[in-house]
Amino acid sequence: MSMKPSLQLRVGTQLTMTPQLQQAIQLLQLSTLDLRQEIQQALESNPMLEMEEQYAEQESQEAPEEDWASDIPDELAVDSDWSDTYQDATPASSGASEEGPDFDRNAATTSLHDHLLWQLAMGNFDAREHELGEYLIDAIGDDGYLCGSLDELAASLRDQRRESFSVADLEHTLMRLQQFDPTGVGARDLRECLLLQLGTLAEETPLLPQAKRLVRQFLEALASNDRRLLKRRLRLEEDELDQVIALIRTLDPRPGQRFDTSRHDYVIPDLVATPTHEGWRIELNAEALPRLRIQPDYAALIKRADKSDDNTFLRQHLQEARWLLKSLSSRNDTLLRVGREIMSRQVEFLERGEEAMKPLILADIARSVDMHESTISRVTTQKYIHTPRGVFELKYFFSSQVGGNRGEGDSYSSTAIRARLKKLIGEESPRKPLSDSKLVDLLAQADISVARRTVAKYREAMGIPSSSERKRLS
Repeated sequence: MSMKPSLQLRVGTQLTMTPQLQQAIQLLQLSTLDLRQEIQQALESNPMLEMEEQYAEQESQEAPEEDWASDIPDELAVDSDWSDTYQDATPASSGASEEGPDFDRNAATTSLHDHLLWQLAMGNFDAREHELGEYLIDAIGDDGYLCGSLDELAASLRDQRRESFSVADLEHTLMRLQQFDPTGVGARDLRECLLLQLGTLAEETPLLPQAKRLVRQFLEALASNDRRLLKRRLRLEEDELDQVIALIRTLDPRPGQRFDTSRHDYVIPDLVATPTHEGWRIELNAEALPRLRIQPDYAALIKRADKSDDNTFLRQHLQEARWLLKSLSSRNDTLLRVGREIMSRQVEFLERGEEAMKPLILADIARSVDMHESTISRVTTQKYIHTPRGVFELKYFFSSQVGGNRGEGDSYSSTAIRARLKKLIGEESPRKPLSDSKLVDLLAQADISVARRTVAKYREAMGIPSSSERKRLS
Protein backbone atom coordinates (compact mmCIF):
# COMPACT_ATOMS: atom_id res chain seq x y z
CA MET A 1 0.00 0.00 0.00
CA SER A 2 1.58 3.27 -1.13
CA MET A 3 1.28 6.56 0.65
CA LYS A 4 0.52 9.48 -1.63
CA PRO A 5 0.93 13.11 -0.65
CA SER A 6 -2.34 15.00 -0.57
CA LEU A 7 -3.74 18.39 0.31
CA GLN A 8 -6.40 18.76 2.95
CA LEU A 9 -8.62 21.77 3.50
CA ARG A 10 -9.44 22.43 7.13
CA VAL A 11 -12.34 24.72 7.88
CA GLY A 12 -12.56 26.43 11.24
CA THR A 13 -13.70 29.64 12.90
CA GLN A 14 -11.79 31.99 15.13
CA LEU A 15 -12.18 35.45 16.54
CA THR A 16 -10.27 37.87 14.32
CA MET A 17 -10.87 41.00 16.42
CA THR A 18 -7.76 40.48 18.53
CA PRO A 19 -6.75 44.18 18.67
CA GLN A 20 -10.18 44.98 20.12
CA LEU A 21 -9.61 42.45 22.88
CA GLN A 22 -7.00 44.93 24.16
CA GLN A 23 -9.44 47.81 24.18
CA ALA A 24 -11.09 47.33 27.56
CA ILE A 25 -7.84 47.11 29.50
CA GLN A 26 -6.44 50.12 27.61
CA LEU A 27 -9.53 52.15 28.44
CA LEU A 28 -9.38 51.08 32.06
CA GLN A 29 -5.93 52.57 32.65
CA LEU A 30 -6.90 55.97 31.18
CA SER A 31 -7.89 58.83 33.43
CA THR A 32 -11.34 60.32 32.84
CA LEU A 33 -9.85 63.29 30.98
CA ASP A 34 -7.86 61.03 28.64
CA LEU A 35 -10.87 58.75 28.16
CA ARG A 36 -13.00 61.73 27.14
CA GLN A 37 -10.51 62.50 24.38
CA GLU A 38 -10.57 58.85 23.27
CA ILE A 39 -14.37 58.88 23.10
CA GLN A 40 -14.39 62.14 21.18
CA GLN A 41 -12.03 60.66 18.59
CA ALA A 42 -14.31 57.63 18.26
CA LEU A 43 -17.35 59.89 17.73
CA GLU A 44 -15.53 61.77 14.98
CA SER A 45 -14.27 58.67 13.16
CA ASN A 46 -17.21 56.24 13.52
CA PRO A 47 -20.59 57.23 12.00
CA MET A 48 -22.31 54.42 13.93
CA LEU A 49 -21.76 56.21 17.25
CA GLU A 50 -23.67 59.22 18.53
CA MET A 51 -24.19 61.08 21.78
CA GLU A 52 -27.16 59.96 23.81
CA GLU A 53 -29.36 62.14 25.96
CA GLN A 54 -30.97 59.39 28.03
CA TYR A 55 -28.45 56.66 28.74
CA ALA A 56 -31.08 54.36 30.20
CA GLU A 57 -32.85 54.19 26.83
CA GLN A 58 -29.82 52.76 25.06
CA GLU A 59 -30.96 49.14 24.86
CA SER A 60 -34.47 49.99 23.67
CA GLN A 61 -33.24 52.30 20.90
CA GLU A 62 -30.36 50.14 19.73
CA ALA A 63 -30.94 47.84 16.78
CA PRO A 64 -31.21 44.13 17.69
CA GLU A 65 -28.13 41.99 17.28
CA GLU A 66 -27.82 40.23 13.94
CA ASP A 67 -25.23 37.82 12.60
CA TRP A 68 -22.63 40.60 12.49
CA ALA A 69 -22.42 40.50 16.29
CA SER A 70 -22.21 36.74 16.69
CA ASP A 71 -18.40 36.74 16.98
CA ILE A 72 -18.32 39.18 19.89
CA PRO A 73 -17.91 37.18 23.11
CA ASP A 74 -20.03 37.91 26.16
CA GLU A 75 -16.83 38.14 28.21
CA LEU A 76 -13.91 40.15 26.92
CA ALA A 77 -10.48 38.52 27.34
CA VAL A 78 -8.83 41.73 28.42
CA ASP A 79 -6.79 40.54 31.40
CA SER A 80 -5.52 37.17 32.47
CA ASP A 81 -7.35 37.45 35.76
CA TRP A 82 -10.55 39.25 34.84
CA SER A 83 -13.48 36.91 35.30
CA ASP A 84 -16.52 39.17 35.16
CA THR A 85 -17.47 41.66 32.46
CA TYR A 86 -20.96 42.85 31.73
CA GLN A 87 -22.59 44.27 28.65
CA ASP A 88 -24.63 46.93 30.39
CA ALA A 89 -23.02 49.74 32.32
CA THR A 90 -24.63 50.73 35.61
CA PRO A 91 -25.86 54.31 35.29
CA ALA A 92 -25.22 56.58 38.22
CA SER A 93 -28.21 57.60 40.29
CA SER A 94 -29.33 61.18 40.66
CA GLY A 95 -28.90 60.95 44.42
CA ALA A 96 -25.47 62.56 44.49
CA SER A 97 -24.61 65.62 46.50
CA GLU A 98 -26.47 68.72 45.35
CA GLU A 99 -23.23 70.66 45.23
CA GLY A 100 -21.79 68.20 42.74
CA PRO A 101 -18.20 67.03 42.39
CA ASP A 102 -15.39 69.45 43.06
CA PHE A 103 -13.87 69.84 39.58
CA ASP A 104 -11.44 72.56 40.67
CA ARG A 105 -9.18 70.35 42.77
CA ASN A 106 -5.57 70.38 41.54
CA ALA A 107 -3.85 66.99 41.35
CA ALA A 108 -0.35 66.05 40.32
CA THR A 109 0.02 62.95 38.19
CA THR A 110 1.97 60.08 39.69
CA SER A 111 5.48 59.40 38.43
CA LEU A 112 6.36 55.89 37.30
CA HIS A 113 8.82 55.60 40.20
CA ASP A 114 6.17 56.54 42.79
CA HIS A 115 3.60 54.28 41.15
CA LEU A 116 5.91 51.28 41.40
CA LEU A 117 6.93 52.06 44.99
CA TRP A 118 3.26 52.31 45.93
CA GLN A 119 2.56 48.86 44.47
CA LEU A 120 5.62 47.51 46.29
CA ALA A 121 4.39 48.92 49.60
CA MET A 122 0.90 47.53 49.02
CA GLY A 123 2.12 44.05 48.02
CA ASN A 124 3.00 40.98 50.07
CA PHE A 125 6.79 41.37 50.27
CA ASP A 126 8.99 40.47 53.20
CA ALA A 127 11.64 42.92 54.45
CA ARG A 128 14.43 41.53 52.26
CA GLU A 129 12.28 41.44 49.11
CA HIS A 130 11.08 44.96 49.84
CA GLU A 131 14.66 46.21 50.07
CA LEU A 132 15.60 44.50 46.80
CA GLY A 133 12.40 45.82 45.20
CA GLU A 134 13.23 49.42 46.12
CA TYR A 135 16.72 48.98 44.70
CA LEU A 136 15.41 47.55 41.42
CA ILE A 137 12.73 50.25 41.09
CA ASP A 138 15.46 52.91 41.45
CA ALA A 139 17.16 51.22 38.47
CA ILE A 140 14.05 51.43 36.25
CA GLY A 141 14.12 54.32 33.77
CA ASP A 142 11.27 56.62 32.77
CA ASP A 143 10.53 54.38 29.77
CA GLY A 144 9.89 51.42 32.08
CA TYR A 145 13.04 49.42 31.29
CA LEU A 146 15.59 48.15 33.80
CA CYS A 147 18.86 50.03 33.43
CA GLY A 148 21.89 47.75 33.70
CA SER A 149 22.30 44.00 33.92
CA LEU A 150 21.44 42.01 37.03
CA ASP A 151 25.13 41.10 37.42
CA GLU A 152 26.07 44.79 37.56
CA LEU A 153 23.18 45.64 39.89
CA ALA A 154 23.99 42.75 42.23
CA ALA A 155 27.68 43.78 42.41
CA SER A 156 26.73 47.40 43.11
CA LEU A 157 24.25 46.36 45.79
CA ARG A 158 26.85 44.18 47.53
CA ASP A 159 29.26 47.13 47.57
CA GLN A 160 26.61 49.45 49.04
CA ARG A 161 25.16 47.09 51.65
CA ARG A 162 28.21 44.89 52.24
CA GLU A 163 25.80 41.96 52.39
CA SER A 164 25.41 38.83 50.30
CA PHE A 165 22.92 39.52 47.51
CA SER A 166 22.98 37.08 44.62
CA VAL A 167 21.80 37.58 41.05
CA ALA A 168 19.18 34.91 41.74
CA ASP A 169 17.80 37.02 44.61
CA LEU A 170 17.45 40.04 42.32
CA GLU A 171 15.97 37.99 39.49
CA HIS A 172 13.32 36.49 41.78
CA THR A 173 12.26 39.95 42.98
CA LEU A 174 12.41 41.37 39.44
CA MET A 175 10.00 38.68 38.25
CA ARG A 176 7.53 39.85 40.87
CA LEU A 177 8.01 43.51 39.92
CA GLN A 178 7.33 42.57 36.30
CA GLN A 179 3.79 41.67 37.36
CA PHE A 180 3.18 45.29 38.34
CA ASP A 181 1.25 47.86 36.36
CA PRO A 182 2.05 49.04 33.70
CA THR A 183 2.39 45.65 32.03
CA GLY A 184 5.88 45.22 30.62
CA VAL A 185 7.60 47.32 33.27
CA GLY A 186 10.98 46.09 34.51
CA ALA A 187 11.85 44.45 31.21
CA ARG A 188 15.53 44.28 30.26
CA ASP A 189 14.95 44.70 26.54
CA LEU A 190 12.17 45.18 23.98
CA ARG A 191 11.76 41.44 23.48
CA GLU A 192 11.09 40.78 27.16
CA CYS A 193 8.81 43.83 27.39
CA LEU A 194 6.57 42.59 24.57
CA LEU A 195 6.57 39.00 25.85
CA LEU A 196 5.45 40.19 29.28
CA GLN A 197 2.51 41.94 27.67
CA LEU A 198 1.62 38.97 25.48
CA GLY A 199 1.78 36.79 28.58
CA THR A 200 -1.20 38.62 30.10
CA LEU A 201 -3.52 37.80 27.20
CA ALA A 202 -6.05 34.99 27.40
CA GLU A 203 -4.76 31.67 26.05
CA GLU A 204 -7.58 31.53 23.50
CA THR A 205 -6.43 34.76 21.85
CA PRO A 206 -6.09 33.90 18.14
CA LEU A 207 -2.52 33.30 16.89
CA LEU A 208 -1.08 34.11 20.33
CA PRO A 209 1.56 31.30 20.16
CA GLN A 210 2.76 32.57 16.79
CA ALA A 211 2.94 36.15 18.11
CA LYS A 212 5.04 35.01 21.07
CA ARG A 213 7.38 33.04 18.80
CA LEU A 214 7.76 35.99 16.45
CA VAL A 215 8.74 38.29 19.32
CA ARG A 216 11.01 35.67 20.87
CA GLN A 217 12.89 34.63 17.71
CA PHE A 218 12.16 36.92 14.77
CA LEU A 219 11.86 40.47 16.09
CA GLU A 220 14.71 41.61 13.84
CA ALA A 221 12.91 40.18 10.79
CA LEU A 222 9.78 42.11 11.78
CA ALA A 223 11.80 45.30 12.12
CA SER A 224 13.17 44.82 8.58
CA ASN A 225 9.69 43.85 7.31
CA ASP A 226 10.93 40.50 6.01
CA ARG A 227 7.45 39.05 5.53
CA ARG A 228 8.68 36.20 3.37
CA LEU A 229 10.90 34.85 6.14
CA LEU A 230 8.20 35.37 8.78
CA LYS A 231 5.57 33.49 6.79
CA ARG A 232 7.94 30.62 6.11
CA ARG A 233 9.33 30.25 9.63
CA LEU A 234 6.01 30.79 11.40
CA ARG A 235 4.05 28.80 8.78
CA LEU A 236 1.48 31.54 8.34
CA GLU A 237 -0.63 32.70 5.43
CA GLU A 238 -0.61 36.35 4.39
CA ASP A 239 -3.76 37.29 6.29
CA GLU A 240 -2.64 35.37 9.39
CA LEU A 241 0.67 37.23 9.43
CA ASP A 242 -1.27 40.50 9.20
CA GLN A 243 -3.26 39.47 12.29
CA VAL A 244 -0.10 38.57 14.23
CA ILE A 245 1.53 41.90 13.36
CA ALA A 246 -1.70 43.75 14.28
CA LEU A 247 -1.66 42.04 17.66
CA ILE A 248 1.96 43.02 18.30
CA ARG A 249 1.20 46.61 17.31
CA THR A 250 -1.35 46.83 20.13
CA LEU A 251 1.50 46.39 22.62
CA ASP A 252 3.36 49.30 24.21
CA PRO A 253 7.12 49.31 23.56
CA ARG A 254 7.60 52.06 26.18
CA PRO A 255 5.28 51.11 29.07
CA GLY A 256 6.52 53.89 31.34
CA GLN A 257 5.81 56.74 28.96
CA ARG A 258 2.27 57.45 30.19
CA PHE A 259 3.68 58.50 33.58
CA ASP A 260 5.11 61.97 33.92
CA THR A 261 5.42 64.75 36.48
CA SER A 262 3.17 67.26 34.72
CA ARG A 263 0.09 68.65 36.44
CA HIS A 264 -3.55 68.56 35.41
CA ASP A 265 -5.53 71.76 35.92
CA TYR A 266 -8.38 69.79 37.45
CA VAL A 267 -9.66 66.26 37.98
CA ILE A 268 -13.08 64.78 37.32
CA PRO A 269 -14.31 62.30 39.93
CA ASP A 270 -15.22 58.91 38.49
CA LEU A 271 -17.24 57.88 41.56
CA VAL A 272 -19.42 59.71 44.07
CA ALA A 273 -19.88 58.67 47.73
CA THR A 274 -23.19 59.81 49.22
CA PRO A 275 -24.52 59.24 52.77
CA THR A 276 -28.05 57.80 52.97
CA HIS A 277 -30.29 56.49 55.73
CA GLU A 278 -29.26 52.95 54.78
CA GLY A 279 -25.54 53.74 54.75
CA TRP A 280 -23.07 54.99 52.18
CA ARG A 281 -23.95 54.77 48.48
CA ILE A 282 -21.10 54.56 45.94
CA GLU A 283 -22.10 55.30 42.36
CA LEU A 284 -20.57 56.27 39.05
CA ASN A 285 -20.41 60.02 38.43
CA ALA A 286 -23.16 60.59 35.87
CA GLU A 287 -21.40 63.67 34.52
CA ALA A 288 -17.95 62.13 34.10
CA LEU A 289 -18.24 60.72 30.56
CA PRO A 290 -20.26 61.35 27.40
CA ARG A 291 -23.07 58.87 26.93
CA LEU A 292 -22.90 56.91 23.70
CA ARG A 293 -25.27 54.74 21.72
CA ILE A 294 -25.47 53.04 18.34
CA GLN A 295 -26.97 55.34 15.70
CA PRO A 296 -30.33 53.56 15.15
CA ASP A 297 -30.97 54.77 11.58
CA TYR A 298 -27.59 53.56 10.29
CA ALA A 299 -27.89 50.31 12.25
CA ALA A 300 -31.26 49.63 10.56
CA LEU A 301 -29.64 49.89 7.12
CA ILE A 302 -27.37 46.93 7.87
CA LYS A 303 -30.32 44.53 7.79
CA ARG A 304 -29.75 44.37 4.05
CA ALA A 305 -27.94 41.19 3.07
CA ASP A 306 -26.02 42.67 0.14
CA LYS A 307 -22.23 42.90 0.14
CA SER A 308 -21.96 46.39 -1.29
CA ASP A 309 -19.07 48.58 -0.22
CA ASP A 310 -21.43 50.86 1.73
CA ASN A 311 -23.00 48.00 3.64
CA THR A 312 -19.60 46.44 4.39
CA PHE A 313 -18.39 49.82 5.61
CA LEU A 314 -21.36 50.17 7.96
CA ARG A 315 -21.02 46.60 9.27
CA GLN A 316 -17.36 47.13 10.09
CA HIS A 317 -18.01 50.37 11.94
CA LEU A 318 -21.02 48.92 13.74
CA GLN A 319 -18.90 46.08 15.07
CA GLU A 320 -16.21 48.53 16.20
CA ALA A 321 -18.88 50.67 17.89
CA ARG A 322 -20.29 47.70 19.78
CA TRP A 323 -16.79 46.70 20.92
CA LEU A 324 -16.28 50.22 22.28
CA LEU A 325 -19.61 50.20 24.11
CA LYS A 326 -18.87 46.79 25.61
CA SER A 327 -15.37 47.92 26.64
CA LEU A 328 -16.73 51.08 28.27
CA SER A 329 -19.37 49.04 30.10
CA SER A 330 -16.67 46.64 31.30
CA ARG A 331 -14.56 49.59 32.49
CA ASN A 332 -17.47 51.16 34.37
CA ASP A 333 -18.47 47.88 35.97
CA THR A 334 -14.93 47.09 37.09
CA LEU A 335 -14.40 50.61 38.45
CA LEU A 336 -17.67 50.51 40.37
CA ARG A 337 -17.04 47.06 41.84
CA VAL A 338 -13.55 47.97 43.00
CA GLY A 339 -14.63 51.38 44.31
CA ARG A 340 -17.49 49.91 46.32
CA GLU A 341 -15.24 47.23 47.81
CA ILE A 342 -12.61 49.81 48.83
CA MET A 343 -15.11 52.16 50.43
CA SER A 344 -16.93 49.34 52.23
CA ARG A 345 -13.66 48.83 54.11
CA GLN A 346 -13.08 52.55 54.71
CA VAL A 347 -16.51 53.60 56.00
CA GLU A 348 -14.95 54.86 59.23
CA PHE A 349 -12.73 57.22 57.22
CA LEU A 350 -15.83 58.71 55.59
CA GLU A 351 -17.40 59.23 59.00
CA ARG A 352 -14.39 60.16 61.18
CA GLY A 353 -11.51 61.14 58.90
CA GLU A 354 -7.90 60.06 58.41
CA GLU A 355 -7.39 58.82 61.96
CA ALA A 356 -9.90 56.05 61.26
CA MET A 357 -8.24 54.81 58.04
CA LYS A 358 -7.92 51.02 58.02
CA PRO A 359 -4.87 49.11 56.73
CA LEU A 360 -5.51 47.98 53.16
CA ILE A 361 -3.30 46.46 50.48
CA LEU A 362 -3.90 45.50 46.86
CA ALA A 363 -4.21 41.79 47.65
CA ASP A 364 -7.15 42.46 50.00
CA ILE A 365 -9.26 43.98 47.24
CA ALA A 366 -7.96 41.59 44.56
CA ARG A 367 -9.17 38.57 46.56
CA SER A 368 -12.58 40.13 47.24
CA VAL A 369 -13.38 41.00 43.62
CA ASP A 370 -11.46 38.06 42.10
CA MET A 371 -9.04 40.11 40.03
CA HIS A 372 -5.26 40.35 39.73
CA GLU A 373 -3.38 42.87 41.88
CA SER A 374 -2.07 44.64 38.77
CA THR A 375 -5.68 45.16 37.65
CA ILE A 376 -6.56 46.73 41.01
CA SER A 377 -3.54 49.01 40.65
CA ARG A 378 -4.70 49.98 37.17
CA VAL A 379 -8.26 50.68 38.38
CA THR A 380 -7.17 52.88 41.28
CA THR A 381 -4.54 54.99 39.48
CA GLN A 382 -5.81 58.40 38.31
CA LYS A 383 -9.37 57.42 39.27
CA TYR A 384 -11.02 59.72 41.81
CA ILE A 385 -13.98 59.61 44.18
CA HIS A 386 -15.94 62.61 45.42
CA THR A 387 -16.81 62.37 49.13
CA PRO A 388 -18.11 64.88 51.69
CA ARG A 389 -14.48 65.08 52.91
CA GLY A 390 -13.14 66.04 49.48
CA VAL A 391 -11.95 64.42 46.26
CA PHE A 392 -9.46 61.57 46.65
CA GLU A 393 -7.60 59.28 44.29
CA LEU A 394 -8.66 55.68 44.96
CA LYS A 395 -5.00 54.85 45.65
CA TYR A 396 -5.23 57.11 48.71
CA PHE A 397 -7.32 54.55 50.59
CA PHE A 398 -4.53 51.96 50.56
CA SER A 399 -1.97 52.05 53.35
CA SER A 400 0.29 49.54 55.03
CA GLN A 401 -0.33 48.15 58.49
CA VAL A 402 1.63 49.36 61.50
CA GLY A 403 1.47 47.53 64.84
CA GLY A 404 0.30 43.96 65.31
CA ASN A 405 0.03 41.17 62.77
CA ARG A 406 -2.20 41.43 59.72
CA GLY A 407 -5.73 40.46 60.50
CA GLU A 408 -5.61 41.56 64.14
CA GLY A 409 -8.14 44.10 65.30
CA ASP A 410 -5.57 46.31 67.07
CA SER A 411 -3.56 47.15 63.95
CA TYR A 412 -3.45 50.65 62.49
CA SER A 413 -2.81 52.00 59.03
CA SER A 414 0.18 54.20 58.35
CA THR A 415 -2.23 56.91 57.15
CA ALA A 416 -4.09 56.87 60.46
CA ILE A 417 -0.85 57.08 62.45
CA ARG A 418 0.38 60.01 60.33
CA ALA A 419 -2.90 61.81 60.98
CA ARG A 420 -2.61 61.20 64.73
CA LEU A 421 1.00 62.42 64.77
CA LYS A 422 0.03 65.56 62.92
CA LYS A 423 -2.74 66.19 65.44
CA LEU A 424 -0.45 65.64 68.45
CA ILE A 425 2.21 67.97 67.06
CA GLY A 426 -0.43 70.56 66.19
CA GLU A 427 -1.62 70.59 69.80
CA GLU A 428 1.86 70.69 71.43
CA SER A 429 3.22 73.61 73.42
CA PRO A 430 5.42 75.84 71.20
CA ARG A 431 7.83 76.27 74.10
CA LYS A 432 8.14 72.53 74.68
CA PRO A 433 7.70 70.60 71.42
CA LEU A 434 7.17 66.86 71.61
CA SER A 435 10.24 64.74 70.89
CA ASP A 436 9.96 61.61 68.77
CA SER A 437 10.36 59.49 71.92
CA LYS A 438 7.54 61.39 73.62
CA LEU A 439 5.35 60.90 70.54
CA VAL A 440 6.04 57.16 70.76
CA ASP A 441 4.85 57.21 74.39
CA LEU A 442 1.68 59.14 73.54
CA LEU A 443 0.85 56.73 70.74
CA ALA A 444 1.46 53.82 73.11
CA GLN A 445 -1.14 55.30 75.47
CA ALA A 446 -3.60 54.93 72.58
CA ASP A 447 -2.51 51.28 72.16
CA ILE A 448 -0.50 52.10 69.03
CA SER A 449 2.90 50.42 69.20
CA VAL A 450 5.46 51.94 66.83
CA ALA A 451 9.23 52.39 66.90
CA ARG A 452 10.84 55.81 67.29
CA ARG A 453 12.48 55.52 63.86
CA THR A 454 9.00 54.96 62.37
CA VAL A 455 7.72 58.13 64.00
CA ALA A 456 10.75 60.02 62.68
CA LYS A 457 10.17 58.64 59.18
CA TYR A 458 6.50 59.65 59.17
CA ARG A 459 7.27 63.08 60.59
CA GLU A 460 9.89 63.74 57.93
CA ALA A 461 7.55 62.48 55.19
CA MET A 462 4.97 65.07 56.31
CA GLY A 463 7.61 67.82 56.18
CA ILE A 464 7.51 68.42 59.96
CA PRO A 465 10.86 69.50 61.48
CA SER A 466 12.37 67.81 64.55
CA SER A 467 11.41 69.02 68.04
CA SER A 468 14.60 71.09 68.41
CA GLU A 469 13.98 72.80 65.06
CA ARG A 470 10.32 73.42 65.90
CA LYS A 471 11.42 75.05 69.17
CA ARG A 472 13.76 77.42 67.33
CA LEU A 473 11.04 78.29 64.83
CA SER A 474 8.45 79.08 67.51
